Amino acid sequence: MARPAGIKLLVIFFAFGAVASAVTMVLLLFPGTGLDSIWRLNPNAQQTFTGMGRWAMLLMLIVGAGCASAAIGLARGARWGRPLAIVILAINLAGDIIGAALRHDARTLIGLPIGAAMIMYLVWHKKKHPACSIRPGAGIRRTRS
Repeated sequence: MARPAGIKLLVIFFAFGAVASAVTMVLLLFPGTGLDSIWRLNPNAQQTFTGMGRWAMLLMLIVGAGCASAAIGLARGARWGRPLAIVILAINLAGDIIGAALRHDARTLIGLPIGAAMIMYLVWHKKKHPACSIRPGAGIRRTRS
């Protein structure tokens, strides 16, 4: 069964998140290079991540691995792909709310309706097409012992 366009777009979204996390890690590992011009896209991120020290690398590793896993799971139609994507989006929504409250910056709340719409799509799509996420051989491969 071919993946619906919405699922394909979510795969791209999560793949982009994984790539962005990897780029951030490279920028943190090699400061002062020509790549630093990328920080102009979000100068506050550079200050925040460099202030976190080594924790920033761990955070980006976790975020990147989560996004890559969600992209792979959704693309393969694995049973765990959709729930993982929903959990990641929910954590992101909570982060937006907490960030807005702590920084007193309502601009971060723009992610709320977008993330909520993605979660609603994933939940709606599962109800409408329950078999779409269960493809034989798409989950964890088991070997005989």
